[in-house]
Amino acid sequence: MNARLTLLALVLAPAALASSPDPQVKTDHPYYPGELSCSTFDRLFQTESDLYRRTTGRSTDSDEDKALAAWYWRNVHYFHADAAGCNAPPKSKAAADPPRDYWTGLFAYGFGLCGTTHAQWTAEFDRLLGHCRSRVVGTTGHNSFEVFLTGGAYGQGRWALLDHDLSTVVYSADGSRLLSLAEVMADLHSVRTPPLNRPAQHGWRIAGLADEDPAAYTSFHTVEYLAGYAGPPPVVHLRAGETLRRYTNPGLEDGRTFVFWGYNFNDQVPGPQRSRTWVNQPEKMYNSKDGTGSRAGQARYGNAVYTYTPNFSDGSYKEAVVAESESQVTFGFASPYVIGATPANAKPWGIYDQGGRNGLVVTMQTPIEIEVSIDGGQTWHKAGTSPDLTDLVKGQSQYLLRFRAGAEQLKNAALAWRTVCQCNPAIIPHLKDDGTRVTFHSSGQAIGAPACVWKDKPAREAGLSISTPNGQTPTRLYAESWNASGNPPDPKEAYSIEYSPDDGKTWQPAVSDWRIVRRTPEPNDFWSQSFTWAETPLPPGTPPTVQVRFTNTGRKPYRQFQASLAYAPAQVHPTRVTFAWTEGGDVQTATHTYPPAAGREDSSWSIPTGKAVQTAWVEYAPG
Repeated sequence: MNARLTLLALVLAPAALASSPDPQVKTDHPYYPGELSCSTFDRLFQTESDLYRRTTGRSTDSDEDKALAAWYWRNVHYFHADAAGCNAPPKSKAAADPPRDYWTGLFAYGFGLCGTTHAQWTAEFDRLLGHCRSRVVGTTGHNSFEVFLTGGAYGQGRWALLDHDLSTVVYSADGSRLLSLAEVMADLHSVRTPPLNRPAQHGWRIAGLADEDPAAYTSFHTVEYLAGYAGPPPVVHLRAGETLRRYTNPGLEDGRTFVFWGYNFNDQVPGPQRSRTWVNQPEKMYNSKDGTGSRAGQARYGNAVYTYTPNFSDGSYKEAVVAESESQVTFGFASPYVIGATPANAKPWGIYDQGGRNGLVVTMQTPIEIEVSIDGGQTWHKAGTSPDLTDLVKGQSQYLLRFRAGAEQLKNAALAWRTVCQCNPAIIPHLKDDGTRVTFHSSGQAIGAPACVWKDKPAREAGLSISTPNGQTPTRLYAESWNASGNPPDPKEAYSIEYSPDDGKTWQPAVSDWRIVRRTPEPNDFWSQSFTWAETPLPPGTPPTVQVRFTNTGRKPYRQFQASLAYAPAQVHPTRVTFAWTEGGDVQTATHTYPPAAGREDSSWSIPTGKAVQTAWVEYAPG
């Protein structure tokens, strides 16, 4: 293995560590129940099916109905806007690449351009319908999406246009099946002729956003297979002394602090927004006659705020520590959300400029030298005693924070810090009118920060080493690679991911014989890259450090590869959940504490909400 990410050595003294791993909540809100309804593909598919059945009266037994249920759900949870690059190394061109990870796109953003959302979406359909059953298709000024449906009118299989970004599906004239992009192109005049909500459409209006959108379907020039991937699921791990509060609207607690990671439209509120979308008006999509309409700020971003105050008196600070000595203490942070910034200027891409604020702010009474790493400790950036470290961590979902003082000195420093991330407000649990039932669940699992390697010059062999924090026993491996695959891709070439728990003596498959499956019709041009990803349980007793390697039979080079480990913290706190909302302008809150009970859903809490309920925020904290 020619590349390895060396993590910090763990030198912790034994301590009784307790935390809140993977707290999740859903409510009985009809459209926006929260993360517990969609944080795994199994939960997501059930939620999509329930919403689709409730809205249309149809089951999701067929490929077509499964696909439409997924399309409907994404239309009302994800909007069109420029997403900034994330988790890239400093000064790298990769900083401009938007995320292609499904879970990051859904939870940290909730918005992206046409190519971004459809690339991410391929990962969902790999699980929903099968391997390579979807693809991104390049059209005129647009990247659309097709799924390969089988059964009924589709027989052994046919491609069908399923465009989330333009909110468009097109049925045949008799309404028997969905048409492919090639078929839409061949009869585009009829497709664009009103009414766009014709009976054959079964309640799904052609061009749900704007009547002119089908003009994009005048060409078919590229295909992208396996254009995105599904990394680790969106797990939050709260340590003793740490809270997570998620705001459904921009502005944070004062309503005027705008922290984001995307294109700044400067339209009343700084940051990403969309005027034409079904987000925040989901009940209007099915059987729509006129489309979404246009309203500035119809959809915007939310914020996830982590506040951490380590307690050096009782030793609980060790829960967040990854390395410690008499002269330094290093804390770790990892989140499914992306760290944002209040940009220094109002330029559309001002977030990339120096002078960002409010993403990571440290407070302390005693000046202490700070260093920051965003690559697992390979390199460090000196921050001095500056309280605002935003420019060093913005666009990341993890960091290491090293204080150049021992625990005894830090005990009297009144140390605390706040990390402000961007999140998708459609994934935050919403309250509803006339009472709300709340369901809580924790898997009892945590996921450490990923080990990630970028290659300026892609390598033909790829590998890394990954360790759990605090020497915990790993329970599951997540690994992904960004591969060269050729133009056109060769279906005979196979990609594999393997892991070794014994320093390379033996290797076990995480995924093998991963291939690109091509289906006609195809144009003459292809995206020359693709992704391979794996999720695999690890056997009991797996040591804290695991090696991972990525190979392919065509000796194609790798641009990026990464891995993450899940583990079960030894001790678990109760979790305190607090909702804040308004009713007719009055702010109200309600709090409930859940005992540790990994793997069991608890639906015992009901909040007596009234009328005109607007959810403001929800907060989780170790109880």
